[in-house]
Amino acid sequence: MSDFDFRAYLTERQAVVNQQLETILESLGTQRELTRAMGHSLMAGGKRLRPILCLAACEACGKDPAHALAPASALEMVHTYSLIHDDLPAMDDDDLRRGIPTCHRAFSEATAILAGDGLLTHAFQVLTRPGNLFTLLPDPAVRLELTAILSEAAGVNGMIEGQMLDMLSQEQEATALPSSLDRLEKIHRLKTGKMIQASVLSGAVSANADPAMQEHLAVYADKLGLAFQVKDDILDVEGDTAVMGKPAGSDEANHKMTYPALMGLEPSKRYAETLVNDAVDALAFFDEKALPLRAIAAYILQRRR
Repeated sequence: MSDFDFRAYLTERQAVVNQQLETILESLGTQRELTRAMGHSLMAGGKRLRPILCLAACEACGKDPAHALAPASALEMVHTYSLIHDDLPAMDDDDLRRGIPTCHRAFSEATAILAGDGLLTHAFQVLTRPGNLFTLLPDPAVRLELTAILSEAAGVNGMIEGQMLDMLSQEQEATALPSSLDRLEKIHRLKTGKMIQASVLSGAVSANADPAMQEHLAVYADKLGLAFQVKDDILDVEGDTAVMGKPAGSDEANHKMTYPALMGLEPSKRYAETLVNDAVDALAFFDEKALPLRAIAAYILQRRR
């Protein structure tokens, strides 16, 4: 991996995703108040991890990643909708996201709700009726499968259920019992892991990957998704608000179950490292085209935001 410039790769892929998201917003009319609110959060930066995972998985399966740009864009739109709603006063009540005021602070609570709704619903139009937004597209049958993957990951059996369980956990006293760790893992696999799995799988499906490729990528995505959230919990303890672009310490303030709270900080770091190593091991099936996926796994441990 020494010859692979991950920073350059990340920068280039972020630029591709950002340009595509700008094009989508422009197609909606950027002077509309709703579109302005959507764009406020969608174009506020961010790692673009989910769309980049989608593009990298497509590439690992031997296809031009441009074939996966439609699902990659839809994934980021759905992810941003979830952040807007997570930040609302009725949920986490946060003032900062990606280094700028949250959508409900920049506009209004009602506008933020509608902006999230707009991103969520339009993401599926991007997948099913993309028009002239993309130069390359999977065929219609594949786009239907991609729609099913995204709706499952984001819906009541995925991210939304994870958010519900996370809210319920704040109402109960968390203790360092195995049952609490099992429950926390379930929350993270649903709330964060499902969308990361959907990102990797969407890239593979866009490339018409065979079942063996999809099976190995599913293991990679499962381990990576959990590692990402463990690292998020760690950053909430020792991260820098100015670097992360969101408040540090909010998990403790909101009485959330986290890995550092249940396991301790150092054991949490070791667990994240084990998960990342397992994710990389799952990529042994692939050749050098999977270098970006391997680098993303390492980045999960090293990130500061």
